[in-house]
Amino acid sequence: MLPVRTGTPYLPWHDPREATRLLRYALRRQGFTHTFQSNGNGMSVLSVLTELTVWCKDGSFVWNEEGAPVMHPSDDPVGAAQRIAARYRRPELSRSPTVSVREPTV
Repeated sequence: MLPVRTGTPYLPWHDPREATRLLRYALRRQGFTHTFQSNGNGMSVLSVLTELTVWCKDGSFVWNEEGAPVMHPSDDPVGAAQRIAARYRRPELSRSPTVSVREPTV
């Protein structure tokens, strides 16, 4: 954990581990249930999909889309999760598991 002076509010996004944990929870609500987080050396890495890894360092989430880096402030993990879901959501993730694909029987 980062050192905090007395009287200073704790801001979780100043700690890459905590910001990434919050992103992980926000992504879980978006349907990305198999993520892996690793922390060290002042940064945190979140493996979301085979083609998507998100780094958190220096107050930003960073990932690549089509070879270009995308940055999003780490103080907005829900917004980052929404951007990621909009780009990487697969049809099977957006369908409710309780919806039947069978035709109704008459």
